[in-house]
Amino acid sequence: MTIGVIGGSGIYEALPLENVSTKSVSTPYGEPSEDVTLGELGGKEVAFLPRHGEDHQHTPTGASYRANIYALKSVGVDRVISTNAVGSLREELPPRTLVVPDQIYDRTKHRTPTFFGDGMVVHMSFAEPYCPALASHLADAAREATDAEVAEEGTYVCIEGPQYSTRAESEFYREQGWDIVGMTTVPEAKLAREAELSYATVAGVTDYDVWKEDSEVTLEEVLENAEANQESINAVVEHAIRTMPEDFESEAWSALEGTINTPSEAIPEETRERIDLLAGQYLD
Repeated sequence: MTIGVIGGSGIYEALPLENVSTKSVSTPYGEPSEDVTLGELGGKEVAFLPRHGEDHQHTPTGASYRANIYALKSVGVDRVISTNAVGSLREELPPRTLVVPDQIYDRTKHRTPTFFGDGMVVHMSFAEPYCPALASHLADAAREATDAEVAEEGTYVCIEGPQYSTRAESEFYREQGWDIVGMTTVPEAKLAREAELSYATVAGVTDYDVWKEDSEVTLEEVLENAEANQESINAVVEHAIRTMPEDFESEAWSALEGTINTPSEAIPEETRERIDLLAGQYLD
């Protein structure tokens, strides 16, 4: 097994990886945010990518989502642990809580959510956007490895950013019954599913967004709480990797089966070459 990790550089720096190397990966979808860091932890192969780049130079909209997922797939990753900083839409989810969500509401506008197109149409089920098996394992790891409050399940509403919500938007999200708000789980989760990767996230709450009276999100507050969350999230990721079951199975690993709507012979050769790593086995 090879376990992918997507998050901030602080995670990689905290993981006691052995036999570390880096690999530069070129993809049909551009360059990844950074080179892939490869290593071993607890007998497991690990591949790490910082979503925003080593120096946090890529915005939530501009991050290399397709290239990142493709790069992880190309080095043998079959499951991805993601980490996110999020705002809370619930009084009972205060800053420094860890959340392992099970649902997504997509409010992004300017991102490419698919590897396909260009003469190839794929309609894939996304009812369960996070792999239930991996999400359950992450929640268990969070409870076992930290003293933080841990919330399992909940809806992550993903906004475009880079600005935070307006008060009207924040109040609307609460009225819908959603739980946390962030900027990075989309299109990452959608692309991971198209790449047949098991994918789940552990999110650290940094603020109350702007719905709470006398609460207005500031970068200072977000960074302070994100730093405090980092220790807990690092512990979760390390424990989740060390305790990953050898017999782990995910329905995501066959997600493309029966989803390609275009006859194989009608798909342009250039498109077939580009998506061979992802879907070649279904086009033979």
